[in-house]
Amino acid sequence: MEKFGMGAKGPIEIEIDDVASGDMEKVSRKRRPHVDVSSFRRRTKAFSEAFTSRKDAAVASVKKVFERAKKPRTIPVTGEPLRGSFPTNRLCNQKYSVLSFVPLSLFEQFRQFNNLYFLFIALSQLIPALRVGYLFTYVAPLAFVVCLSMAKEALDDVKRFIRDRACNKAQYRVMVPSTQKAPSFFSRLLSCSCFSSSSSGPGGNSGVFKDINAEDIRVGMIIEVVKDQRVPADLVLLRTSEQSGGSFIRTDQLDGETDWKLRRAVGYTQHLEEDEQLMELKAEAHIEAPRREIYSFVGTFKYLNASGQEEVESLSLENTIWASTVVASGNVLGLVIYTGTETRSAMNISQPTSKFGILDKEVNNFSKLLCVVLVLLSVGMVVASGFSGIWWLNIFRFIVLFSSIIPISLRVNLDVAKIIYSSFIMSDPEIPGTIVRNTGIPEELGRISFLMTDKTGTLTQNEMIFKKLHLGTISFARDSLSEIAVQLRQAYTSDPLASSMKVRKTGHKKVQEAIRAIALCHNVTPTYDDPEEDAHEQKNKKKKKKSKKDKKKKSSHPDSAHPDEIEIDLGKAPGFDDLKGGKGSSNPRPSASSSSSGSLEGDEEEIRVDEGSGMLHAHRKQTGYQASSPDEIALVKFSESVGIRLVDRTFTTMSVVNPLHEVEEYEVLDNFPFTSDRKRMGIVLRDKATGQILFMMKGADSVMIPLVHYSDWLDEECGNMAREGLRTLVFAQRTVPEEEWIDFRDRLHQAKTSLVDRDQQVNKVIESLEKDLHLIGLTGVEDKLQEDVKGTLETLRNAGIKVWMLTGDKVETATCIAISSKLVSRTHSLFTVTVKTVEEAQEKLETFGEQRDTALIIDGFSLQLCLDNLRDLFFEVSSQAPCVVCCRCSPTQKESVVKLMRQYNPDKQTCAIGDGGNDVSMIQAAHIGVGIEGKEGKQASLAADISVLEFRALQRLLLWHGRTSYQRSARLSQFVIHRGLIISFIQAIFSAIYFWATIAVYTGMLVVGYSTFYTMLPVLALILDEDVSEQNVFVYPELYRELQKGRALSLKTFLIWVLISVYQAAAIMIMSLLLFEDNMLNIVSITFTALILAELSNIALSIRRWKLLIIMAEVLTFGIYFISIVVLPTYFDIGFISTYNFWVKVTLVTAVTVIPVFGL
Repeated sequence: MEKFGMGAKGPIEIEIDDVASGDMEKVSRKRRPHVDVSSFRRRTKAFSEAFTSRKDAAVASVKKVFERAKKPRTIPVTGEPLRGSFPTNRLCNQKYSVLSFVPLSLFEQFRQFNNLYFLFIALSQLIPALRVGYLFTYVAPLAFVVCLSMAKEALDDVKRFIRDRACNKAQYRVMVPSTQKAPSFFSRLLSCSCFSSSSSGPGGNSGVFKDINAEDIRVGMIIEVVKDQRVPADLVLLRTSEQSGGSFIRTDQLDGETDWKLRRAVGYTQHLEEDEQLMELKAEAHIEAPRREIYSFVGTFKYLNASGQEEVESLSLENTIWASTVVASGNVLGLVIYTGTETRSAMNISQPTSKFGILDKEVNNFSKLLCVVLVLLSVGMVVASGFSGIWWLNIFRFIVLFSSIIPISLRVNLDVAKIIYSSFIMSDPEIPGTIVRNTGIPEELGRISFLMTDKTGTLTQNEMIFKKLHLGTISFARDSLSEIAVQLRQAYTSDPLASSMKVRKTGHKKVQEAIRAIALCHNVTPTYDDPEEDAHEQKNKKKKKKSKKDKKKKSSHPDSAHPDEIEIDLGKAPGFDDLKGGKGSSNPRPSASSSSSGSLEGDEEEIRVDEGSGMLHAHRKQTGYQASSPDEIALVKFSESVGIRLVDRTFTTMSVVNPLHEVEEYEVLDNFPFTSDRKRMGIVLRDKATGQILFMMKGADSVMIPLVHYSDWLDEECGNMAREGLRTLVFAQRTVPEEEWIDFRDRLHQAKTSLVDRDQQVNKVIESLEKDLHLIGLTGVEDKLQEDVKGTLETLRNAGIKVWMLTGDKVETATCIAISSKLVSRTHSLFTVTVKTVEEAQEKLETFGEQRDTALIIDGFSLQLCLDNLRDLFFEVSSQAPCVVCCRCSPTQKESVVKLMRQYNPDKQTCAIGDGGNDVSMIQAAHIGVGIEGKEGKQASLAADISVLEFRALQRLLLWHGRTSYQRSARLSQFVIHRGLIISFIQAIFSAIYFWATIAVYTGMLVVGYSTFYTMLPVLALILDEDVSEQNVFVYPELYRELQKGRALSLKTFLIWVLISVYQAAAIMIMSLLLFEDNMLNIVSITFTALILAELSNIALSIRRWKLLIIMAEVLTFGIYFISIVVLPTYFDIGFISTYNFWVKVTLVTAVTVIPVFGL
């Protein structure tokens, strides 16, 4: 009770509950006169605010509990689990548990309308008034379908459980504090017992290793992951066995990319002498809150150095190893920062939306129509009977009698058919490597109207070939590589003093500058045949090499070397067969000494490596290159072909061999990788021979042109190369003074250690270095078309499929590829839309809408204008175009185009195909997504409904497998629906003849066997039939246009089969009554035999191309029926059926039933 104001007779008492509940009527009755209204309002408002604040506090408290672990965290480097509520690392992908399987799986099964309907029918038979037959008759089919589906669910879940258990029980080693000292990290490597748990040496706060299951790993632990082992949790890399301080990882199971990624250990911990010193550190890692982005990370590593001062290292993506990746080189020690559902891999696992095909929707709609037919037929029977008896009860009884109208087996038959279609696709020798990941929609391949395709890696091979180098006044093509090599050689053999003079550069000096930039400005790492060779073996080889030094000088023949010595085969550039090594050079690089890692000695082509050298690969055979982009590998291979070869790359050094076979050493001061936002990459190098600091950068012309000094040729030449279909990169560089570099380094360190807006701050600092850039040159590489792309696109166009190319390339490049790939036919004209305003875009689109046989080409900015402001007009006119090319498309724009195409053409099927991670959203947005497993990795392939190896597989997928799957499913659905209708109409005629009695004509095993033993195999055999030969499908691709209209399964065909069912049911019953007038007691045997023969005849007469399995299905079914006559004497009178007269008359009944339908 609360007092609100004063009345004439004292304070007015009002129940707070009345106010809180809003019952103001009660409030008004509490001494309504003389109430202090203003005081009352103030107190009511105060109460409301207090109530709201308490509610918000409660909600916030609950949220705090659930989001406690989602905040940034500070993890001490102690090896002990961090206290707090963090997710368990146990992997669990199971849908059910032992206890929940039955209830949950039953719930999933009876969410489907058909199953729920038949459950209602089966339960109705428990009520005596509604019972019309044996309970088994209605329970058995339902139980069979449900048990089959549940068995499949159980099998899938058991497989998931086995996979999860294998991951959860995987053994790892974790470092824990101990009073005993464990062997050194690197000493264990040398003794081939990495991270042994044995201990030696004096005591102290050291660490030992113990085994642990993956599911028991916790945040804060320090774990060992060995080469080729899956990473169980998200880690910060503390130490690696690689002397370079970096380890490669494979990320194909995380992001689908097949290239190896290089990860760097924290500098301070990597340089510790012993791994046990990790336990003695006073260090902690400040980690950002868990988030989904796998390509970014923000953190810091704080520690006390030897002098007790606090120092900070920035942590970024290159210091992390995400869960589900695999260590590809060396063994690593990592600090666990995220586990379980907080790992990047778990947070990026999204449940894809279930794709429901048009055919499935049509079948569902027909099921609803059949339900209407069922009700109308039941009501009609009662009306025809004159509402005799308890008419409303009779309606329900008739509904039960005619329940076969809704075929319970339709869904099962279609699912089995889809699985068989998928197996046909995957076993097709013409398209090897094809994988159907979504078996629910293969028949939708037969109704595609729009195909959205990526360009690079999809229409092209993503195999880059160097084509052109333009240096302003000089231009080189691929056929002039030998000329480049000669000029490069001249540049290195010329007077070194001349190159330092401030005079106009000669042609060969420009070539030298350009090739050197191409050879150094990248993120490529050379790979060798023995990446596992440990440090102990390296040292032994170095000692042997030093001891053999004099012997090597005595003989230049390679065979005179010690057999244990392995020499690197550096190769020679084209055109250099007549040129010797660097002995006569007037400008030699420094020889191998204590200050340089090595050089080549004369003609032996051998690299000497001194103690402490970071050049670990000098004595191993180079096998290739690793990079995140095929463009970079193509350019590095080009520089190698003309004389400058990359032989070593670590985080801090880079070594190349010049045309004189000398090793040029560079210190990598910093590296700024390529991103989709920046569209450029840069690297800061220090030439160890001269001490000069160089900043080199390369990138797309759109971002590089404003950054370099003005050039009158660059923009024009970029356009020329684009029109030739080449991908262009602009190279530039500048010399950085030492003072500027020191200032830049300090500012960059400060930005990298910031925990607020780190990316923006880092980019701002980097941009301060990107000024006064000297233009070096322009390169053009070609991406070769995939095999048979031209023929495939032409065939798809003839089939009525409109192809849209969505690419990130420039308008000129995309246009050239569209023409060369035959995406644009010779009869098509081109209409390009590149506008800046909405008004211009509208005018262009209206003009394009008036044209015919014209391909539309639109750039990214114009496309976005249309999507934002002219959506209706754009899709109205573009949907009519024979093909559309969208250039400079972002992944978001690709997805938007596909989604909006589906929205504006709801009756058209879309298919999207791509090969990269940027195509995943587009692939998942389409009705059918096809992923190409290519050089960009498996991400698109894994996210797609169907995975292929080449674009040309689409021709066979759509025209052959799509056609046959759709036609077969359509006919299968029609026959299954007909099978339910005809037996229900026979039941209706039987009831009408026998005074509208609700008595089942077929009961027990006859009803159960009708849809299983007696008709299942022939109906399923329809999925083997072919309406057109495989050869004619490709000779006449225009046949595909008929499928796009969806006439194989439509309302018209549905009504036709309803009429066929009515006719055949009437023919069976009426002819049986006329021919067997004296044998009415055997009406069940007569009509059921005629029914089975009619169904087998229907299927036989509809088969277009007979196959052995179809014949076997027909004969086997007929045999099963004859056997059942013998084993089911309660249903069949063997003496009557075995007579000649019976079979003659039944044959006549069958002929009258079938011939008019298929003979007319």
